[in-house]
Formats: sequence, structure tokens, C-alpha cells
Amino acid sequence: MTTDALKRFSPRQYGLALALLLSACGVANSEQIGAVDTVFKWIGPDHKIVVDAYDDPMVKGVTCYVSRAKTGGIKGALGLAEDKAEASIACRQTGIISFDKPLDKQDEMFSERISLVFKKLRVVRMVDTKRNTLVYLTYSDRVIEGFPQNSVTAVPVPAGTVIPVK
Repeated sequence: MTTDALKRFSPRQYGLALALLLSACGVANSEQIGAVDTVFKWIGPDHKIVVDAYDDPMVKGVTCYVSRAKTGGIKGALGLAEDKAEASIACRQTGIISFDKPLDKQDEMFSERISLVFKKLRVVRMVDTKRNTLVYLTYSDRVIEGFPQNSVTAVPVPAGTVIPVK
């Protein structure tokens, strides 16, 4: 493509191309369990609350369920909408808990983009060695400012299983 051909694209077209590229990157491994509509939209998908399941990649036998708002409409359909910063989390033992390698005392389990560029939903795993428990915290952050809304859950590890920590 020549530079003359590139000059024909508007800044808006460049922005749309960047948005499509960014929407394809950085999505956490999740499985949607279900969704409920909260607001009807004439054009595009409805606003909804979605529930996704995330298996902890470092801890076999633990799954986290995260519920969050998903913006619909035209912007939501195109991946240009900014989702709300509120989320809720519940993590449970879903199998025999085991560890392939030692865990960091605190580590980001996953993150997922919830706006075009600047906002992410994050889940952090913390190890409470005194109580032999895994604690999971979800929150949203933004490049410039974070959000104080958060949710926490804990998974007690069976007494015979020691959590290996680095």
C-alpha cells in the first residue's frame, strides 16, 4: 500500500482499526455460564449481566465465577462501549486441589479489557498461609484512576494439602 493510499484514511478509520485490533487482544480464558438482559435496546444487543467461569491456571480444582455488566447497543456490538466497573466474584473448589509449582504470595490470576483501551477487570489471587486459604479479589482499574468497587471470596484448602508458596 502506498503512502498516498494511507492518506485517504480518516483518523476515525484509523481509530476503528485500532479498536478492532485491541478487541482481539488480551481476552482472558473464560467460559460464559449465562446472561440475563437488564435493558432492551432497539438496535444492537441488550445491556446484560453475564456470568463467566474462570479456572485458576495455577491451582487445579478451583474455579472462579465472575458476574459483571456488559453494555449493549451499537457501541457494545462493535466493542467500543465501556462496561461498568462493578463486578462480583465467587470462587469454589470444583475438584481435587493441587499445585504444579509454588504460588506467589499475591498474583494476578487474570485480567480482561472492559473498555476500548484504558479499563480492565482484574482478579488477584492472594495466599493466606496461616489459614491455608486462597483469597480472590476482583476490581477494575483505569490507566489514570482506579475504582474502589471490589468483591472478595475465599477458598479454604483441605487440611492435608499445603499451599506451596515461593
